[in-house]
Amino acid sequence: MSNDELRTGPLTIPRPSRNIGHTMHDPRLLREKLDEVRTQLGPRGVDVPWEDLRKLIEERRSLTTQVEELRHQLKKGSEEVGRLKRGKQSADEAMAQMKALGDRIREGEECLRATEENLAGWALRIPNLPHASVPPGKDAADNQEIRRGGTAPSFTFTPKSHWELGEALEILDFERSAKIAGARFAVLTGLGARLERALINFMLDLHTTSHGYREVWPPFLVNRAAMTGTGQLPKFEEDLFRLRDDDYFLIPTAEVPLTNLHREEILAEERLPLRYAAYTPCFRREAGSYGKDTRGLIRQHQFNKVELVAFAKPEDSYQELERLTSAAEAVLQGLGLHYRVVNLCAGDLGFSAAKTYDLEVWLPSQNCFREISSCSNCEAFQARRAEIRYRPSGGKKDGKTEFVHTLNGSGLAVGRTLVAILENYQQADGSVMIPEALRPYMGAERIVRER
Repeated sequence: MSNDELRTGPLTIPRPSRNIGHTMHDPRLLREKLDEVRTQLGPRGVDVPWEDLRKLIEERRSLTTQVEELRHQLKKGSEEVGRLKRGKQSADEAMAQMKALGDRIREGEECLRATEENLAGWALRIPNLPHASVPPGKDAADNQEIRRGGTAPSFTFTPKSHWELGEALEILDFERSAKIAGARFAVLTGLGARLERALINFMLDLHTTSHGYREVWPPFLVNRAAMTGTGQLPKFEEDLFRLRDDDYFLIPTAEVPLTNLHREEILAEERLPLRYAAYTPCFRREAGSYGKDTRGLIRQHQFNKVELVAFAKPEDSYQELERLTSAAEAVLQGLGLHYRVVNLCAGDLGFSAAKTYDLEVWLPSQNCFREISSCSNCEAFQARRAEIRYRPSGGKKDGKTEFVHTLNGSGLAVGRTLVAILENYQQADGSVMIPEALRPYMGAERIVRER
C-alpha cells in the first residue's frame, strides 16, 4: 500500500503542541455530530474550516480501517508462519510477506498519527458550545439584562471623564507613560497609586475572608502549554506578549496560571469545589482594538486585576457560576457603585465559555454601562485540554475518572473599578470622595490635588 493509498490528500493544518493530549471537544462529538456543532456555534464558528475538518475526519476513519485490516492480516500471517514451522515446512516466503506487512502497518500508523495531529490542530480552534440557558443572538445587542444593583449618582454639574479628573488631580499621567512605554499605558501617582493598591487589597480581603477563596501569588509568565490549556493558544497568539528568546508569554489574565495549577492532575472528589483568588498584572496587545477607547484607562496593554477561579463537579458547576458571580457583585455593592448583570448571547460568548455573565458598571461621563467583569463557566472545555480530572468518591484507584468543570471571573478589573470610582464619586469642586469601604485602606476620605 503506497502513501497515496493511505492518505486521501495533504491538507495544510496547524498542529497542536505535543504537550497537549486532548482537544477542547470530545473527539467523538466532532466525528459523529459535526453539523450539529457547526449549527450550535453559528457566527462564532465562522473561522473554522468545516469542510477541511470533515475531510480529515473521513481520512482518519479510512486510515483507521485500513490499518486495522493490515493488523488483522498480520495476525493471520503470523499464525500461518507458526503452522509452517510446526510442520517442519519452509516459512521464508510467509515471513517475507509478514515483514512487508509490518512495513505497511508502520507507514499507515505514521499517516494516521499525522492525520490525528492535524485534526487536533483544527479542533483546538473550535470555540466552546453554548449552554442551553444562553440566549440566541449574534452580538452584544442581543445580550439579556438579568438585574441591576445600586443607584446611579445624580449631579448638579456636567460630570467629567476619569482622565480629565485624574489629570486635574495629578494622579494620572498619560504623557509620561507614553514617554516611558508608549500608547495604552498609564502612570498613577500619589493618591491615585494608593487607590489602585487599596482596591487590590480590598478585593483580595473580601474574597478570601468572606467568599472562601484561597489566595495565590502565581507566576506572571507562563509556558505555551499553559496558554493552550486555557484556550488563548493557538487562535489568539497575536493578542499575547511573547518573550523574544524564550517560549514564555506574559499572562493576559490570572485565569491562565490559576487554572493550570492542576493541569494533568486527578483531584479527589471530596476536594471539590476548589476556589482560588489572585491579584496579577495582565498584559494584552489589544491587536483588534485599533481606535477603540484610545483615551483613559479602559483599554490598556497593562492593567491590574483580581481573578477568581473555581474547579467544580459537572453537576455543581452552574450553581458555582451563580456563587462566583455574586462574589464579584459584592465588590461593586461594597463600593456603592451602580451596575447591571447581563447574560451574554451565543454570538457574544468568549472562546472558552459555555455561559457568561458580564457585570457592567455605570460610567456617568459616557452615560452608559461598561464591562468590569466577565464570569464564565467553561464546563469541561479547558479541563479536557489541560487534562484536569477528578475521581468520584469510593472509586477504585484505577477506576473511571471524569473531567472537572472550570470557572473564572474578574473580581474585579482594578483599573476599571478605579475609573468608576473617579467618575461616580466626583464632586463639583473637582475632588473625588473615597467610598467608605476603602477609607481604612486609603487613610483618607477624599482625593484632592496635592499642593
